[in-house]
Amino acid sequence: MAIWPAARTALTWVNGTTPLALALCGATRTKPRRAPGGLLVAGSYRWRVPRQQCFTIGAVVFTRRDADWLLDPVRQTLLGHETRHVGQYAVLGPLFLPAYALASGWSWLVAGEYGCRNVFERLAGLADGGYLDRPLRPWAARVRHVTRIRRRPAP
Repeated sequence: MAIWPAARTALTWVNGTTPLALALCGATRTKPRRAPGGLLVAGSYRWRVPRQQCFTIGAVVFTRRDADWLLDPVRQTLLGHETRHVGQYAVLGPLFLPAYALASGWSWLVAGEYGCRNVFERLAGLADGGYLDRPLRPWAARVRHVTRIRRRPAP
């Protein structure tokens, strides 16, 4: 395993996010399966929240489908998207959860959708995660326009 994947996995263990994910595996009766890059994939997740097809906690990627579905080479970009979230957990640790919630709230506020303006989803690759880049709500677009005008240097 390369240096970053090994470090990323180790950091998620040390900061407690992977043990938290494994506790969720136990609570939901999902069995994690080893995947490339030090990841674990927990298939057949059944709880109603979160709504996404896949989500990540620590170095564990949960999917509502079978683990083989996500590990199929056809879904390499989706797995790559989720792997980038593992890196975010490695850096932020448990702070990722409230930061992600705030970013989702911001996205919903300015665009009416939880993922499209979420900085963490953008950094992980919107399209790779199946998100569409939606426009800002009219009020948010006006605010953005006004703030851009004010930031321009005087001639």
